[in-house]
Amino acid sequence: MRKTIGIAAAVLLLASIGCASSRPAESEPQPPAATYTMIGQDEAAERMTRDDGHVVVDVRRQDEYDAGHIPGAILIPNESIGSERPEALPDPEQIILIYCRSGNRSKQAAQKLADLGYTNVYEFGGIITWPGEIVTEE
Repeated sequence: MRKTIGIAAAVLLLASIGCASSRPAESEPQPPAATYTMIGQDEAAERMTRDDGHVVVDVRRQDEYDAGHIPGAILIPNESIGSERPEALPDPEQIILIYCRSGNRSKQAAQKLADLGYTNVYEFGGIITWPGEIVTEE
């Protein structure tokens, strides 16, 4: 019996020493994740009427853009956005209103732009539900 108590005491002592000496590793503070803002299409249309230096960005493919896009939109395909800022967007503080066909690629592109340091990115979904004017390339 004494042997069992001695062994149990030794196990408890070792366990308590192990717990006391182990500290959680101090982690480096992580910067907040870069973000963009989702807005509705009515708000996007209203923002497009402002004289605030905004740019409207279509992130679909060239053939989709040619088939119909929002007037004044520039084309920067989602697939072309990589680890460097697009030349067509030199100002990281410029207001960027971004869309695609249905909203999937525009969300991806908006996050990539935010990760590249753009601070005023507004994603508003897809052209398939756009209530405003659409123009085609001729």
